[in-house]
Amino acid sequence: YAADLVRVNPKTAVYYFHRLREIIAYAVFSGEIEVDESYFGARGKIIVFGLLKRQGKVYTEIVPNASRKTLQDIIRGRVDMETVIHSDGWRGYNGLVDLGYKKHFRVHHGKNEFARGRAHINGIESFWGYAKTRLSKYRGINKNAFYFHLKESEFRFNYRHENIYQILLEIFRNKPLN
Repeated sequence: YAADLVRVNPKTAVYYFHRLREIIAYAVFSGEIEVDESYFGARGKIIVFGLLKRQGKVYTEIVPNASRKTLQDIIRGRVDMETVIHSDGWRGYNGLVDLGYKKHFRVHHGKNEFARGRAHINGIESFWGYAKTRLSKYRGINKNAFYFHLKESEFRFNYRHENIYQILLEIFRNKPLN
């Protein structure tokens, strides 16, 4: 459809969309954040870890597993130590305060607890729903292309209240597609 709209070969359109997704893919978080992992795909699920700054942006990363080491390595690399972290009860988040993070609040979905005052992960859960709805229209995405589609969903979510057209024009001025 995009190829027809701008009158280019479909392969050219695919190339430019790929380049666009590469350009918009990277954040250090502070303040109050939510962390969570989610699974994408019907078979051979892809595990994605996400960080969401409350009233701010989301960052996602494809991970090989949802182990404590994997998740905490990402948190240590992307989250300031003064940050208040909100998570669910997954054991991968055990020990964040011991690592030096200011505070860690949990909700326990397994006990039907989804919010307790300010302790919730509704923001990152909202992103998961947004991304899965957006990506489902493709009826399957090649695993090699999934990362950039995920990053595009992240970009669209992060700038959903802004003029994406103007933001993209500025990006293209600084990093042309060709």
